[in-house]
Amino acid sequence: MTSAELLPIIPSPLREASAAALEWPRLREYIANRTFSALGRAWVLALEPCADLAWIDLQQQRTAEMRTMLARGGSFEFQGLFDPTTLLEKARIEGAALESTEIRDLLAVVERVAAWRNLIDPPPNGTRYEWPGIAALSAPLLDYDLAPLLRLLRGKIEPDGSLNDDASPELNRIRRAMERQHRAIEASLRRSLQSLSEGGSTQEDLITIRGDRFVIPVKSEFKRKVPGVIHGSSSSGQTVFVEPLETIEQNNELVRLLDEEQSEIHRILVAMTHALGQNSASIHLGARILAEVESHSARARFAETLNCSRPIFAQELSLTAARHPLLELRMRAAALADGTEPIRPVPLTIILPPEAKQLIISGPNTGGKTVSLKTLGLLSLMAQAGVPVPAEEAKLPLFENIYADIGDAQSIERNLSSFSAHVVNLDRISREATSDSLVLLDELGSATDPEEGAALAVAIATHFLKLNAWCCITTHLTSLKVYAANHPGVLNAAVGFDQQTLTPTYELRLGVPGASAGLNIAARLGLGADIIAAARAQMTTQTADIGAFLDQLHDQLTAAAAERETMQQRERELSRERARVEVEGRVEQKARTKELETKLNSLIENFAYQLRETVKAIDDKALAQKIARDSDRRMATLRREFSEQFNSTVVAHTTRADKNDPAAQPHIPKGIKVGDIVKLKSLGRQARVDRVIDAKNFEVSMGPMKMRAAIDDIAEVESVKVVTPLEAARKRGGVTVATVNDDTDYMTSEINVIGRTADEAQTEVERFIDRAFLAGLPRIRIVHGTGMGVLRRTLREYLRNHPHVTTVTEPPQNQGGQGATEVELRQ
Repeated sequence: MTSAELLPIIPSPLREASAAALEWPRLREYIANRTFSALGRAWVLALEPCADLAWIDLQQQRTAEMRTMLARGGSFEFQGLFDPTTLLEKARIEGAALESTEIRDLLAVVERVAAWRNLIDPPPNGTRYEWPGIAALSAPLLDYDLAPLLRLLRGKIEPDGSLNDDASPELNRIRRAMERQHRAIEASLRRSLQSLSEGGSTQEDLITIRGDRFVIPVKSEFKRKVPGVIHGSSSSGQTVFVEPLETIEQNNELVRLLDEEQSEIHRILVAMTHALGQNSASIHLGARILAEVESHSARARFAETLNCSRPIFAQELSLTAARHPLLELRMRAAALADGTEPIRPVPLTIILPPEAKQLIISGPNTGGKTVSLKTLGLLSLMAQAGVPVPAEEAKLPLFENIYADIGDAQSIERNLSSFSAHVVNLDRISREATSDSLVLLDELGSATDPEEGAALAVAIATHFLKLNAWCCITTHLTSLKVYAANHPGVLNAAVGFDQQTLTPTYELRLGVPGASAGLNIAARLGLGADIIAAARAQMTTQTADIGAFLDQLHDQLTAAAAERETMQQRERELSRERARVEVEGRVEQKARTKELETKLNSLIENFAYQLRETVKAIDDKALAQKIARDSDRRMATLRREFSEQFNSTVVAHTTRADKNDPAAQPHIPKGIKVGDIVKLKSLGRQARVDRVIDAKNFEVSMGPMKMRAAIDDIAEVESVKVVTPLEAARKRGGVTVATVNDDTDYMTSEINVIGRTADEAQTEVERFIDRAFLAGLPRIRIVHGTGMGVLRRTLREYLRNHPHVTTVTEPPQNQGGQGATEVELRQ
């Protein structure tokens, strides 16, 4: 058991991460400041990037799970955690006794570990989180039960470290006896003071303590008159402190009780220490787990603050809307200090094409080249240390090492100039880097003669290109820009610069080099116009032409981007307008269709009314009834056919299809087979298919009645589902037709319509009765519940007028009573 076990164990740590140059320690310090315990802070400060993908993914997953927990309003108290290793080692020594304050501190750790164990494995009514990574990390704690230890330690040590009176029954007894002894001694001394004060022998009416003995102050000249033991005098010598004879035995008893108290306290502390020693393994394990959990909690809060995302590791380099975390935090802090709205840094997007592994960034000073370089490097370190990165999306390779040569590397102690220090650093990087390394070089080729520096910069860039290492280089050198344009696998990029305001935009534009704009920036910063003019005169024609070309290129790109945005905006407006017109057209068409349908229905109703009046005028009642039945059936058929033709016309008009188009044709059922339930247009009733005569004719039956039906007379088909009797019995809430074997049919005789509206229930019951009649059932049972009685009244009124129903009765109370209805069917 060691303290090192409480800190992160980093598998395959990066040998060279250029952490200081990329400000990783500063970022780690910021995250550590979001912890609440010394142990969690130490864990974060020991965090380092590594090249072990499994470890990284696990760290990222656990942080994401903690972020989800916090987003759901969850929390956990980490305060009180510290490294318990030393105290636990002492507790394991036989007979050792920790100080009460040390036990109190360890108890705080035990409380935190037990609380976390309950959060991981909550009771049935507790909050349960979906966090497999955190659960796996904490799973070893489930093998330990700290409840007995907590029962032994809780409530026995006060916040100041003293033992509570109830720490043990014996301690309680001793302290009650001490209180009684105190009162007895005080009463005796009060009596002595009263008798002595009458003679003026006492200095003041006060009881005090000298060396665990209660005494009274007596004037020096009267000390012979007070029988007792003198326990010293005041600094002036005018007062002596006397223990009267009558309280000596009482004080002796109090001292004895004090010794007993100390002995009992020691015994309790030894017992507590022993219990802690016995549970040292679980406490140490819990502290180690909680240290990492708190680090994930701190990382999760950091990720939420900067709206970070979980990086994806792949053989590509793609950062979308990335920000430098320390720069954003600095800008937020400045805005908070000034009381202004915080300004976010301009996001950085770097998406290298699959064939490119080297990026050359050029552009003006103060334009953000170095920030882009540091953002890429720091986000790579964060990703491989298990920290979410501030970007909308981040896809990064898994780097074995990250090298950076940034800033002024001058070393007075080593007698190195800036150029020499850079060369020494570049030599080391060129020897150690591999194809899985990330190399970041700021202002390559600077701090020496421009021509020699340019040649050296191109040679170094070529070396890393041949090495196939991931490489990002910032530069002002034209030769490097030309190198990038002429070599496959290398991509130019430029930081933006506004030629109108002569200010950088801090945007990174991929695919083109950038102009340094040094003279323009110098002019903006106030350098004399004559000096600027002289400098421009010194520039070679080629250099000036290149600068002008790059300026024009960026202006054209900016104009193209603005025009593209304008076109996209117009396309969006056209799409919205097109959608609005289509919606209005559909609404108008629907209203017109509804109007036509209403008029046509009105005409049909008038025709039906006139037909009924004509039938009433016939004197022969039998003939009139037959004509009425035939006319009703024929009218129903005509209504259905008219509806289908009307709908076909609407479909054809809506879809602009020809009348012969299949989309505009009435529905023709297909795939009819024996056992299917079909609805006949001519009768408006359902029938069962008993035999398929040919593709267009079928033999059907309605109860005992059999007939032939053509496919044109079939409106709809409903296939019968084959189930077992047990399944049919289980399905009590609806209609189930099932086949038990090849010869007999089975159908449940009960339907449950509780919870349906009156219309829904009537529709379901109608279909159920048709099926039951076809299946030859003699009776059925409808369960509708009691409720307000609406379903019962509606259904019974409907059933009494149904042609297949003979009787409608209410079952006995023990079989449902008013909550059900039994129906006898015609045979």
